Amino acid sequence: MLDIGFLELMLIGIVGLLVLGPERLPRAARTTGLWVGKIKRTISGMQREISAQLEAEELRQALKDQQKSLNDSLKKAKQEVESIADPSSPSASGTTAQVPRETERRVAQASAQLDDALQEVNDTPPEPTSSEAPATSHKDSNHP
Repeated sequence: MLDIGFLELMLIGIVGLLVLGPERLPRAARTTGLWVGKIKRTISGMQREISAQLEAEELRQALKDQQKSLNDSLKKAKQEVESIADPSSPSASGTTAQVPRETERRVAQASAQLDDALQEVNDTPPEPTSSEAPATSHKDSNHP
């Protein structure tokens, strides 16, 4: 914080001794030390809280990116499964008559499962991060 060397401290001590006198100087130094300690603890607590909030925001963003990636992958897989059964698709070989009924049933089942997974991904709210809980408890612990 402040770059105060030995000479500056000595000068402050001499001025304090002259102004306050030898009887009140120790009490004033102790009070000053207590205030400086409280200020340092408060600043440290604020820094921890800001760091925790930044980390929580980074985790939320990473979770959002992962959810988007998963969502895109599920949609792509669903389209690929549906394109296998789609007779007008260029990737499908032959006609619908050539596709066995069992394959159609399995494609429909896989498509339904992908729909369910996609719906579950979209409906599941993100869980609160563990770093948010300590941030709120630090606020309460700073106030006696």
